[in-house]
Amino acid sequence: MMFDIVVIGAGPAGCMAAISAASSGCSVAVLERNSKIGRKLIITGKGRCNLTNNTGNEDIICHVVRNPRFLYSCVNAFSPADVMSFFEGKGVRLKTERGKRVFPASDRSEDIVDALYEEIKKKTELFLNFRATSVTVDENGVFCIESATGKPIKASSVIIATGGITYPSTGSTGDGYAFAESFGHNIVCPSPSLVPLNCADEDIIRLQGLTLKNVSLSLFEGERSGAVYGDIGELLFTHFGISGPLALSASCHMTVRSADYFAVVDLKPGLAAEELDCRVLRDFAGAKNKNFSNALFALLPVKMIPVVIDRSGIPPETKVNSISRAQRMRLVDTIKNFRLSGLSLRGPEEAVVTRGGINVREIDPGTMESKLMPGLYFAGEVIDCDAYTGGYNLQIAFSTGFMAGLHAAKNKRIK
Repeated sequence: MMFDIVVIGAGPAGCMAAISAASSGCSVAVLERNSKIGRKLIITGKGRCNLTNNTGNEDIICHVVRNPRFLYSCVNAFSPADVMSFFEGKGVRLKTERGKRVFPASDRSEDIVDALYEEIKKKTELFLNFRATSVTVDENGVFCIESATGKPIKASSVIIATGGITYPSTGSTGDGYAFAESFGHNIVCPSPSLVPLNCADEDIIRLQGLTLKNVSLSLFEGERSGAVYGDIGELLFTHFGISGPLALSASCHMTVRSADYFAVVDLKPGLAAEELDCRVLRDFAGAKNKNFSNALFALLPVKMIPVVIDRSGIPPETKVNSISRAQRMRLVDTIKNFRLSGLSLRGPEEAVVTRGGINVREIDPGTMESKLMPGLYFAGEVIDCDAYTGGYNLQIAFSTGFMAGLHAAKNKRIK
């Protein structure tokens, strides 16, 4: 079977690549190893699918952690406004929530997947349960895609959109890296990103289930001066460490090769140390005869109090009216500099996206075509680009997919 273009992978990038190419009049085959398309897309955003961010193109680029400049052309070619217009044009009502995050109005990721499926079904030939095992090219420049079962499929161009290594149960097992390497491409070591973090501090288990809002987190690596990441937001304590938006974003700046990360959480970022001391004094003034352990309920969440008390070194039975200024300063410092030690990345099965992938220096940013093999294109998470949480990674997928499909089709027409 011969097609103009074959797309390997029917996630968001692969679907958009196929739709883009087919809309230009090419014959397109989509090869998906699962029995349905969009397996990972279904579970994104806790099943709600944060498909993009309702912001400008520059702001999208600003939220890309790795290789943002590489994405300028494709984000300009298929912007957040274009993504929203595409899905609304397919009958999917959208809404914008806090942080300009865009979701289907129904809160159902299935609506996004269904819209893509209807277009794929109309415009392409879809092969489900087709796991590509190799991609080769003959002396005439024709690509051949083999599978464990079924006949090989041939094409003038191939778009690899197989995803990374995250959520391997959905089919993202790194196959695309092997295909790319077979054509001489270099792979930047893949690791989990946007993933919860393990914490070595034994007292963190006591905070399990606690969510802190409007706290600041600063991430440090070993003896390096200055934080490698810092922001204000929401943090969730778990049985293994920390999760929530701050932890996920911090993970974008960590690698599996270093085990020397720690974070400092400011539990009261809106107050300078002197202002916090004044606040503590006011609280203590109304609780002079109470034990220290009973004087912090207006200042901290209940679960946080015993851990902060232990870290401050002030005996919990100390009467408030006998706490010295030095002890009070230790309390303030504990609240302003709550340390989380021995941080490390959780596994890829818990990560939202992959950090690493096909080296962008070997891909044309204006077309998504390989610089090493004409007719070979890449899209989505298989490329070494990732961003913070907030719809930015799906925007990357849709933009790179659109660009790859558009130019694969254009180059076919030139031939």
